[in-house]
Amino acid sequence: MSPQQRGEETRSNILTAATECFAQHGYDATGVNEICQRAGVTKGAFYHHFPSKQAVFTELLNRWLDGLDKQLADALAGAPTVPEGLLQMADRTEHIFDMADEQLPMFLEFWTEARHYPVIRQEVIAPYRRYRDYFSGIIRAGIAEGSLRQVDPDVVAQVIVSLAMGLVLQGVLDPQGANWGGVVREGLRMLLQDLEKKPT
Repeated sequence: MSPQQRGEETRSNILTAATECFAQHGYDATGVNEICQRAGVTKGAFYHHFPSKQAVFTELLNRWLDGLDKQLADALAGAPTVPEGLLQMADRTEHIFDMADEQLPMFLEFWTEARHYPVIRQEVIAPYRRYRDYFSGIIRAGIAEGSLRQVDPDVVAQVIVSLAMGLVLQGVLDPQGANWGGVVREGLRMLLQDLEKKPT
């Protein structure tokens, strides 16, 4: 095994161990020592790959978001219209709620930490703003293609992101309370009923 391959394996082991530790004990209660013990690496190896526990969490968050981004892009690319693309995006949210007992509580704890630490706050806010801009662009595309009526794309995008995050929070706190993936689709369908351009 080459040094590069060993480095990649060590990095992967650290991320896997951190995911397990965060899920079992929570972000705040997990220390670098626990991650190193579970990963079977030294603290020197840990700090060679990551400057802090926060950096590990950020890497896990970004990997999760990258997977979500790909699913959303694939759903939109295969849709004939923007409204249909948005509904197909909603259909792909089921896996997010499947994570309710695993990674999502860890993310929720990190969001709580963001209230107290400006650096963490920036890490948490960045995806919100990125998704707001992303959905704003999609709404603008729907207006341009004539499938959506004239609305403020930024306001609609904020509503979509807020709806999504509110449902994620409910899914974390009450995973058996509803078919949350179905609620996402139905909620978006109701929103689109008001947004879609009616034939004259």
